[in-house]
Amino acid sequence: MSALLERQGDVKPSSSWQVWWRLLRPHTLTAAFIPVVIGTMLALLDGKFHLLLFFSMLLASLLIQTATNMFNEYYDYKRGLDTAESVGIGGAIVRDGIEPKVVLRLGGILFVISLFIGIYISATTSWWIAVIGAVSMAAGYFYTGGPHPIAYTPYGEIVAGFFMGLIIILISFFIQTGTVTLKSVLISIPISILCGAILTANNIRDREGDEKSGRKTLAIILGHENSIKFLAAMFGISYLWIVGMIVTGYASVWLLLVFISLPRAITATKSFIGKSRPIEMMPAMKATAQMHTSFGFLVSLGLLIEYFV
Repeated sequence: MSALLERQGDVKPSSSWQVWWRLLRPHTLTAAFIPVVIGTMLALLDGKFHLLLFFSMLLASLLIQTATNMFNEYYDYKRGLDTAESVGIGGAIVRDGIEPKVVLRLGGILFVISLFIGIYISATTSWWIAVIGAVSMAAGYFYTGGPHPIAYTPYGEIVAGFFMGLIIILISFFIQTGTVTLKSVLISIPISILCGAILTANNIRDREGDEKSGRKTLAIILGHENSIKFLAAMFGISYLWIVGMIVTGYASVWLLLVFISLPRAITATKSFIGKSRPIEMMPAMKATAQMHTSFGFLVSLGLLIEYFV
């Protein structure tokens, strides 16, 4: 790998690991990690836990998310969306001189590895997992790949939330228990919403550049101010959903721990107000991702405490 980097010319061998680390976009990987943990904690409440299945699902989810990031890097470059001045990108191609085909092939390799892991999970549990996993991988690729990328439409939040929230949680729960419950579906809703919120924050930041490139994201359709209100509503609904689950008996009071993450939601919302340049909105984008991580971690912690109590 180091030899490959040296051949690129623009990358110093001593910083090669930093180039590949940025390409992974590690700040996005919690969106793949958190749902797996939540689904597994729900299974633990039902008295079911298979360690190897948990780690297999976790690794497959992380690999698919990483591959999706690489496809995003490649296709945004090919469509002229990413430049050396772009904010919030890995930059391996436009800044570090990595060959575009190398990035694309690496994404493909990660998909193949995750496919083999998926075969193990399916053989151990149900082959329906292979079908759902294949659809999820296709969604990851066609998010920015193909003739009509999902990222260029107003449906990005729905697709991201559905696959990175509900689907991962339910698969993680199913492979442990062999079933899907109403509680597992209900608890996936706020996580799905917050996965979509990460994308909304990203699209608010990139709204002007995306519009020039021909995208029609929800942030472009709503406009800057309404997009911020929409983001705030996503935060609010997520908290109210947890309260509703507790009131109706589908969750324990320990899930009130999620309110510890409320300051992050407030910071994310306020940090967008009055900002116009992408670099100025980076703190808001970061706070949104941190809020999703904190919220999901606290849900997991609440479920774990419920198990022991």
